[in-house]
Amino acid sequence: MNILIKPIITEKATKDAEDNNRYGFVVNPKANKVEIKKAVEAAYEVSVEKVRTMNVRPDRRTRYTKTGIQTGKTNAYKKAIVQVAEGDTIDFYSNM
Repeated sequence: MNILIKPIITEKATKDAEDNNRYGFVVNPKANKVEIKKAVEAAYEVSVEKVRTMNVRPDRRTRYTKTGIQTGKTNAYKKAIVQVAEGDTIDFYSNM
């Protein structure tokens, strides 16, 4: 089971990483906090202090078109906010 799917790189997540050493990841919905901690420590060689998780609900959208009303939704996913130890950093752009 692949735990880490992709990092979250937004303005808010980047500011949180610079100020508080917290990084966001989209993770497998069946992963728990202990598995997420081990996966981040193995992938980025940092020591993790705290893991917070949240299930993000899908957004529902309605569109009015010539053919009628089109409804849809985005996918639900699980997000993890990982706080690393003071002095450790994660560089997402190192292997580009």
